[in-house]
Amino acid sequence: ALVLLLLSLLGLAAAGKLLVVPVDGSHWLSMREVLDMLQQKGHEVVVVAPEVTLHIKPSKTFVMKMYPVPFTQAELDDVLQGLITDVFEEGSFLERIIRLYQRAKKNSALFLATCTHLLHNKELIRYLEETKFDAVLTDPFLPCGQIVAEHLSLPSVYFLQQIPCGLEYQATQCPNPPSYVPRVFTDLTDHMTFLQRVKNLIYEIPNFFLCDVVFQPYAELASEFLQREVTVPDLLRQASIWLMKLDFVLHFPKPLMPNMVLISGVNCAYKKLNQ
Repeated sequence: ALVLLLLSLLGLAAAGKLLVVPVDGSHWLSMREVLDMLQQKGHEVVVVAPEVTLHIKPSKTFVMKMYPVPFTQAELDDVLQGLITDVFEEGSFLERIIRLYQRAKKNSALFLATCTHLLHNKELIRYLEETKFDAVLTDPFLPCGQIVAEHLSLPSVYFLQQIPCGLEYQATQCPNPPSYVPRVFTDLTDHMTFLQRVKNLIYEIPNFFLCDVVFQPYAELASEFLQREVTVPDLLRQASIWLMKLDFVLHFPKPLMPNMVLISGVNCAYKKLNQ
């Protein structure tokens, strides 16, 4: 009788309560599919998002907790449309780097304001503290979810394709040699001549400046909120699992750490391709 009772409770024991701190835009679209599947399996999902978003909208699949932010829908649309234009606009390597540097500076200020208003929303933070979550699911492309997970002392699962400046490698101490792993914008493969390896190394240098512009303010915000000195890699390395939306059919082979799991295909349309 005891065995039958335990077996009957297995379904309840397997379900959990998940806090989700997403990144808006295309990052959200594939994460939303995962949340639908989790809800179907009996998990309770709570999504925290700003009132002004591109794609994050209320759903029957999850509970939505929204908070105010200091910008309008038009301002958000303008910022992201500018990013798309800058990424696809042609130009020399130097022109592209300067353009993306300026765009990153402008966009990061808006997203930092979003994170700041989440962390300073005392009523919402109190709700998160009082609710007994089992884990945090977040996209570490912007590290606001990691700050929340650290504050709540919860295990975190990262759902991402990659992080700017290769911070996932720094955080996990994963090898990322420029002689082997091609950098963004180089048009190189994983088979390079000596001069191509030198070019690949040179392309890596601007990343250090971009990281300072985008991520250093998050380190300062996290240090203030958590009341101790932390860096962004400090926050990132707390992850239990990295769910990587990549596949070596579309990405060149590169080193991975044991807690990095490849899950490519979750952001692909379920349509039969023609010949």
